[in-house]
Amino acid sequence: MKTFSFRPQGVCSQEMRVTLDDNGIIQDLQVLGGCSGNLQGISALVKGMSAKDAVARLKGIQCGPRPTSCPDQLARGLEQMLSQV
Repeated sequence: MKTFSFRPQGVCSQEMRVTLDDNGIIQDLQVLGGCSGNLQGISALVKGMSAKDAVARLKGIQCGPRPTSCPDQLARGLEQMLSQV
């Protein structure tokens, strides 16, 4: 298993930490800052999901007038992680 940390851009959350197993399955997601309830919900939903599936579902989601969101930033971070594995 590997844990990756990254700083989201353009959103309220300040850091995301994702643990992937050797098969690219999300084992844990921790988010510092942001909307606690929503981010706990996202974390619970993506645990056990493949990182590739999470990217496909979350990429492009916007938050109000912002061109991105915490789910979108998670997808972008996962893409970076997958390119390093």
